[in-house]
Amino acid sequence: MRSAFPVLAVLALAACEPEIPDSAAGVGFGTYEEYSASRARALRDEGAVQPPVTAQGEGAAIAAETLATLNPGTQAADAQAAPRVVIDTDNPGISDEQNFAAVAARETIQSDRERLQAQRQQYTVIAPEPLPPRTGATGPNIVEYALGAPNRVGESRYRRSGLTREAAYLRNCAQYGSPDLAQEAFLKAGGPERDRLGLDPDGDGFACYWDPTPFRAAMR
Repeated sequence: MRSAFPVLAVLALAACEPEIPDSAAGVGFGTYEEYSASRARALRDEGAVQPPVTAQGEGAAIAAETLATLNPGTQAADAQAAPRVVIDTDNPGISDEQNFAAVAARETIQSDRERLQAQRQQYTVIAPEPLPPRTGATGPNIVEYALGAPNRVGESRYRRSGLTREAAYLRNCAQYGSPDLAQEAFLKAGGPERDRLGLDPDGDGFACYWDPTPFRAAMR
């Protein structure tokens, strides 16, 4: 009876020990061939594998996005490029006189002679004509007086009373906007022989600050 207990203990321990798997069966599959076939089916179902993105392609894409953000009008400017200008060489409004081939094909020595003859017939010489005479009362001509006066400024030729003072002389000259206007008024009032307006106290025949020198120099 005592010898039966050790035998029962050994049998109990053997029943509790787990079953050792067969190493030749593969991992989760019956055989290795079944595993390879299952993996091939999975790859077909997922489709073709996309190629990996290289660093160069990714950098180019980032650079393009950056340029588009900084310069939004670049793409629009490229799309709206200026149209190509086509020069029309057959435009009748443009002269081709500088084109030797065109002129040689169109003109001859005889045609040139005829054209020159026609231009000579149309040429008109306009001869100078004398100036028309003055009409109406235009007043004294200070240019004519300047060229005909024999003396210079300050050379007395006409007698004056000497009653015109300097203050009165300056006041009288201030009434005119320029020496030319003062000289015209002086000649119109009887000058140079008489000085009714008090514009020529020294008797040289030139009112106020009028000077005939520029007119005389222009005729030389």
